[in-house]
Amino acid sequence: MIRIGVVGAGIIAAEHMKHIHRNERAELAAVCDVAPGAAEAAVKQYGGKAYTDYDTMLEQEQLDALFICVPPFAHGDMEEKAAAKGIHLLVEKPLGLSMEEVRRKADVLEQSGIITGSGYCLRYMESVQRAKRYLEGKEIAMVRAYRFGGLPPNVWWVDHAKSGGQLVEQSTHNLDMMLYLAGDVRRVSADMALLLSRDVPGITTPDAASVNMVFESGALGHIDTGFFPQPDGRASLEIMGRNFRLTLEGQDLTILEPEQTTILRGKGDFYQMQDDAFIRAVETGDRSLILADYTQALRTLEVTLAANESAKTGQSVFFA
Repeated sequence: MIRIGVVGAGIIAAEHMKHIHRNERAELAAVCDVAPGAAEAAVKQYGGKAYTDYDTMLEQEQLDALFICVPPFAHGDMEEKAAAKGIHLLVEKPLGLSMEEVRRKADVLEQSGIITGSGYCLRYMESVQRAKRYLEGKEIAMVRAYRFGGLPPNVWWVDHAKSGGQLVEQSTHNLDMMLYLAGDVRRVSADMALLLSRDVPGITTPDAASVNMVFESGALGHIDTGFFPQPDGRASLEIMGRNFRLTLEGQDLTILEPEQTTILRGKGDFYQMQDDAFIRAVETGDRSLILADYTQALRTLEVTLAANESAKTGQSVFFA
């Protein structure tokens, strides 16, 4: 059995704990959260031992793997301490809010030799994998995406210094799919504004953002994101090239070509797929099972933080 610890007992941690519990090769050994009641409630449901101190948990538990599910501002040196003990890591997105710090962590993790994964679960969707196979060898002209949804309940989320904003904290999933399917980018420019949510107490993060990108291939990209009041939540990704248009909405994939239209109705729990793949990788040592390791997640973070910088300065950000 793979003995797993979870740091953080919030919404996304609960999702992971559910999947760890369902995996026949894994055991939830420990849960750590600064709020005692949260950790205790989690272990009451899924087993393991509750902790409020991270160092104590690492000291007392023999863990094979650790899921780090804390807010982006709260990582501290959790990754380094776990890596020093040879504990494999799945780190939820975003990895942090400082590229200097995250790059330093990436170096430490690589040198430790541990297996790493990240929370970019959408890569595991059947429809995304089908889209990636379809796009192999095809020239892409444009990539367009959007995500609009409500305001999360976390009190820290509206503080831009703590969350990094919606693009960094939520719509990073949508931007990650753009990079995964269309390749890396060489330039980012963005505009962001706080417009319709100014009445939210303590808010400092923009509720509307528009980001332009130039991909390494020369393709042009664009993503819009916002959490201002709307009747519903929506998200879509569209990729266009010579004689094709590929669209991803939810788990569904549509490929429009001159002579035919192909529709794939996606199914399955991609969160479970992600966690099962990580656990299997830890068990077997097969890193190829992981579709978004720490280094790949770092690049997605870098693009979202560059968009924030562009919106702040009014200048494009270029990547070497």
